[in-house]
Amino acid sequence: MRRAAQILVAAAALVLTPAIADAHLVVSGMGPLYDGITHFGLSPEDSIPVVAIGLFAGLRGPTTARLVLAVLPLAWLVGGTIALGGVTAPAVAVSAATAAIFLLIGGLLAGNAPLAPYGSAAVAATLGLLRGFADLTGATLTAPHLATLLGMGASVFVVFAVAASLTLPLQRLWMIVAVRVGGSWLAALGLLLAGWIWRYGARVT
Repeated sequence: MRRAAQILVAAAALVLTPAIADAHLVVSGMGPLYDGITHFGLSPEDSIPVVAIGLFAGLRGPTTARLVLAVLPLAWLVGGTIALGGVTAPAVAVSAATAAIFLLIGGLLAGNAPLAPYGSAAVAATLGLLRGFADLTGATLTAPHLATLLGMGASVFVVFAVAASLTLPLQRLWMIVAVRVGGSWLAALGLLLAGWIWRYGARVT
């Protein structure tokens, strides 16, 4: 019986052992385009700030929302392409920059800052370049990785558009305050990430 149990445990371990260990890009099994969409959806460091800047752009009005909608996905694609070109950066620098952009966007949303459209676009461009670069760091310039990047860019476009559409028509003060509270949570996450980096070093993003 003991021998049979050992064989059963060994067989179970072999069956449950993953064939591929991928610590960065998500593999959905549906192709590289869907891999990019899935990666964005399962990466809170990507999706949360996109939602936040969408909410902020919506509060600033249709002109800002349209401009950022054009800039953010494009910057994401540019950042990813730079990474696919072989450019690298220290992990701690990427993590620190992510914490800083969380704090910035969260602070802008929490304060409902009267930022001009081009200022909002500059913040969006910084976010897109940073996170697009971080997502594809270490990947090679191949057709599947380019398709993955396109999937991410499409996800950024859709999620931002939906988030901005939620705040564009808001008039009631309590609704605007509720959205601004969400910005304070994002800023708190950025502060928490900064503290983590200070205490434990870079976080893989």
